[in-house]
Amino acid sequence: MRILVVEDNRDILANVLDYLALKGYSVDCAQDGLSGLHLAATEHYDLIVLDIMLPGMDGYQLCKRLREDARRDTPIIMLTARDALDDRLQGLNAGADDYLLKPFALSELVARIEAILRRSQGSRKRQLQVGELVYDLDTLHISRAGQALKLNPLGLKLLAVLMQKSPAVVRREALEEALWGDDCPDSDSLRSHIHQLRQVLDKPFAKPLLHTVHGIGYRLAETVNGL
Repeated sequence: MRILVVEDNRDILANVLDYLALKGYSVDCAQDGLSGLHLAATEHYDLIVLDIMLPGMDGYQLCKRLREDARRDTPIIMLTARDALDDRLQGLNAGADDYLLKPFALSELVARIEAILRRSQGSRKRQLQVGELVYDLDTLHISRAGQALKLNPLGLKLLAVLMQKSPAVVRREALEEALWGDDCPDSDSLRSHIHQLRQVLDKPFAKPLLHTVHGIGYRLAETVNGL
């Protein structure tokens, strides 16, 4: 399980990171709102632990932008020293799933994380979405604007990597490693599969989703400029 912790207090951050790692979680961190939003929107996480009082962008704004602009439904636990009902309601209305008051016991944080993950995994489909493109990882069904799309196994794997990283650029080397490991057939193989993927994803539609970043790699996004 992969967790993002966004917290600007270094002591709290260090304690949370160490404890979550001890419990077997893979953890990334950010110490300001803008960096936290970038990671949350461009990487895949199973849950986000989010402080409210952050430099650059507070937790309310981050949560709202993640839900409305990036359209990510990653579960979020908000951390704050604010105990007022209005503050808790503001966090929940912004899209948070739970609210934990500081100071808190690390064991309680983990218990809440585990409870939310059990609920979310039981109720949510394993589904990736970028704009009108939807990929159900359980059934391998892909659709765009309600129209079913067909891909071969390598195309499915390639699409999954691009969607999981969207809207970030994925380097050619990372895509080749994801498809073939250390045994890449030749330098044109990836280009060929990208071409086939583009024919299925974009050719029947007015707006392209798959973009080439020359000399670097590829990105799957609704707009060229991203979030």
